[in-house]
Amino acid sequence: MHQHLWPESLVEALAERRSPPLLHDNTLVLEAEGAFEIDPAVYGAEARIANLDRAGIDVAVVSCPPTLGIDDLDEGEADELRRAYHEGARAAVAASGGRLLALSMGRPEDGFVGAMVAADDLDDLDRIAPVLDELEQRGAFVMVHPCGARLPKGAPAWWAPVVDYTAQMQRAYAAWLADGVERWPDLRIVFSILAGGAPFQLERMQARGFDISKSLRPTIYLEASSYGRRALELCLATFGARQIVYGSDSPVIDCCLTLDHVRSFGQAATQALCQDNPTTILS
Repeated sequence: MHQHLWPESLVEALAERRSPPLLHDNTLVLEAEGAFEIDPAVYGAEARIANLDRAGIDVAVVSCPPTLGIDDLDEGEADELRRAYHEGARAAVAASGGRLLALSMGRPEDGFVGAMVAADDLDDLDRIAPVLDELEQRGAFVMVHPCGARLPKGAPAWWAPVVDYTAQMQRAYAAWLADGVERWPDLRIVFSILAGGAPFQLERMQARGFDISKSLRPTIYLEASSYGRRALELCLATFGARQIVYGSDSPVIDCCLTLDHVRSFGQAATQALCQDNPTTILS
């Protein structure tokens, strides 16, 4: 449910840029988070399918993450990069023999099973309402993912993914429980990285007067990439298996890191997180 795809058309568009986000040789340069050494090939369709084979997974839902900062560009520049991704993703899905499905960037697009939006987009539900309205009407789903974050001076490399990304996701999840779930009751929504540790916050929310039964709505799902057995135990105790889905955040994180922990809970939990729940989201 959570793998990242950079089709060749997007890689080429990033390589042609002279300001972030850009790709120079094997260096990805982002406006907010700086420069990273990467191999673009590991984000390609062939690598995604090889990753599935290694993990023993049949199908992946792939996406282009908001952390690239494309949404922060002016509309013309952003649309050029979105178009490059969408064209390449459609081609990758068509050539995958059913192994890949894709999410569009920020808005509904034909040929995609849903859309990925940035966590910060849920800060203003009125602004993003047209996107959510159309996704609900199409019967598609939305996945919420962190966006870029500026590091404090001297911060270690893990700071943004651990501190900023989780804070963004907690805020987005709270915004959805406070208002979104009532406005879009039929829209299936998936919060990546367990919504930044949402189950841990529910008791505090209840202590402050919030009706946490809203968190059990059947349209709300938490994706588990990067987390291990202790976090999964809390989620399963809070929600049962029905609202949790396996995701890997590959190739940023090894695809088997969370999968091995999911499988340690046995066949029933693995079936729910890796097959039944994703099937329901995609139905």
